[in-house]
Amino acid sequence: MSKPKFAMYWAASCGGCEIAVLNIDEKILDVDANFEVVFWPVAVDAKYKDVEAMEDGSILLTLFNGGIRNDENEHLAKLLRRKSKILVAFGSCACEGCVPGLANLSPIQEVVGTAFHTVSTDNPNNILPQPHYEVPEGVLHIPTMYPVLKTLDQVVEVDYYVPGCPPESHQIKAVIDLVIQAVQGKAQLPPKGSVIGAGGSTVCDECPRKRNVKTIKAFRRIQLTQPDPELCLLEQGIPCNGPATRSGCHARCPSAGAQCIGCYGPAEGVVDYGARLISAFSSVIDSNDPAEIDHILDGLVDPAGQFYRFNLASSLLRAAKPAWKSGD
Repeated sequence: MSKPKFAMYWAASCGGCEIAVLNIDEKILDVDANFEVVFWPVAVDAKYKDVEAMEDGSILLTLFNGGIRNDENEHLAKLLRRKSKILVAFGSCACEGCVPGLANLSPIQEVVGTAFHTVSTDNPNNILPQPHYEVPEGVLHIPTMYPVLKTLDQVVEVDYYVPGCPPESHQIKAVIDLVIQAVQGKAQLPPKGSVIGAGGSTVCDECPRKRNVKTIKAFRRIQLTQPDPELCLLEQGIPCNGPATRSGCHARCPSAGAQCIGCYGPAEGVVDYGARLISAFSSVIDSNDPAEIDHILDGLVDPAGQFYRFNLASSLLRAAKPAWKSGD
């Protein structure tokens, strides 16, 4: 019997998820032993036309990482959805939009202009990417960026979610083992829409730091203070996103003296990540005076990045009005 087919695709993301899969040590041999890798552009030579020629549903498992930022991303998302029995939103970018989703705060012209017209780019002739470009061999077609970035499940139906930026080795191993056991008839897959390889509670529930229900008079950047190694960081005025973030990481960052930044996404039952954090941060402010409260909140130097760094695209806000209007 032929082995079940495996695919992985990298859309709008940094590529860390691809590295994370290759970083699962000897478990990567289980992928080779139990699956036929038919499409994984980072690791094997495969063409879009090869996938298009496959029968619908012929790929058992596809790990799709990255958000949907352009028409090529959307084409591959819909193609791999058609060809895959199990499509997994793999990593924060596919699940929530992640850092690329923060560009949803700006119009597309500003995003492109920042890339091609600022000091980080040597572009004396002010050349911008064009959808079509003629070369001696023919016409090159360059993907067209969308006004806003979308999460994978805003474009196609997703079977399972694996959060993380990137997912950790134990999460990836859990997904691979689960699918292998299901193929062998030794396990059942969870209900569609389930989060795999992570917990259902919050990072705070895993954090070993003590909570004394203390209140604060200022928010402080962790680089500018010497936090108590045993006390809750948020109760020391250090913005920690643990109260709203899904568990499963064993609270690695707070345990090591760094605040949680939210890469595992919203905890179970959190409707809007930023709103839950605003509520948590407000609960530790020791003031009833509006002016003093404003002054304390000024200590949050990047509110959008603090509350929506990983999940603006999947939040109730989704994007700022200038971004939506730039697509008119």
